[in-house]
Amino acid sequence: MNNYIHSELTDTVIKTFYKVYNNLGFGFLEKVYERAMLYELQKIGLMVKNQAPIKVHYEGVEIGVYFADLLIDDKVIIELKAAHALCDENEAQLVNYLKASEIEVGILLNFGKKPELRRKVFSSSYKPNHKRSQES
Repeated sequence: MNNYIHSELTDTVIKTFYKVYNNLGFGFLEKVYERAMLYELQKIGLMVKNQAPIKVHYEGVEIGVYFADLLIDDKVIIELKAAHALCDENEAQLVNYLKASEIEVGILLNFGKKPELRRKVFSSSYKPNHKRSQES
């Protein structure tokens, strides 16, 4: 996986996901997993923001704000779920957040009965030109 954009960072996030999942199991609300992931990722020295605002633009005009569950090093959006299983809508939501922001990589993590994850990339070369949409 070393040939993917931000592969070292996403590998660290995925290892942390499994650590948290193995310690907490399933059945908690998403907020519990969010706080555990935030704690673990910050503990290893990553810059992590929870509920990070990401401005959504349409034709160069700000039309809304989305709050990422976790934003890692201003490079990777993490969306957390605590559902029975991931569905197409969860993946589409993450891809849309990537399309609307300057962030190119996202990971969807599900703390369900079985741990699930999906890694998504939406390259900036496919994005319309607009101002940096992630708030500092």
